[in-house]
Amino acid sequence: MRNSAWTGRFKAIRRDERATGAIEFGLFGPLLIILLVGVFEIGFAMYGAMKVNNATEAGLIYASKNGWDQAGIANAVESSSSASKIQASPAPTQFCGCPSSSGVNTVSCNATCSGGDPPGEYIRIEATLDRTTLFSNTGLTLPDKLTAQAILRQK
Repeated sequence: MRNSAWTGRFKAIRRDERATGAIEFGLFGPLLIILLVGVFEIGFAMYGAMKVNNATEAGLIYASKNGWDQAGIANAVESSSSASKIQASPAPTQFCGCPSSSGVNTVSCNATCSGGDPPGEYIRIEATLDRTTLFSNTGLTLPDKLTAQAILRQK
C-alpha cells in the first residue's frame, strides 16, 4: 500500500504543468538574450558602415560638381551625417593613375599606361568612423574603426 501512495504522488507531479513556462524560459531565455545582443551589435556595426559609405559618396558628389577642392571635399564627408563623428581621414588626395583589373594603379603624371594611353587624374576620398560597442565582452570580433574609400576619375 505504501508503494501505491508514492506512485500516486509521482503521477500527480508528472501531470502538474504550472511551472513549465518558467522552466522553459529559464532554459531558453539566456540563449535568446545572447542572440539579441549579437543582432543589435552586428546591426549597429552595419549601420555605421553604411554611414561611412554614404559619407564617401557625399564627397564624390561634391568633387564631381565642384572639382578638386580638398577642404570642400573633406567638409562634405564630415558633414554628411549630423549624428556621427565621421572623419575624412586621411585627407582627400589627387593623383595620376592607370586603370587595371584590380583598381587604379598610382603612376607618375607623365608616365604612359599599359594600353599606351596617358594616365588619368583621380581623387581618392576616404572616411573613417570609430565604432562604439553597445555591449562589452560579447565575443564578437567586429572592427573598432569603420572605413570606406572611393575613387573618382576627373579627366
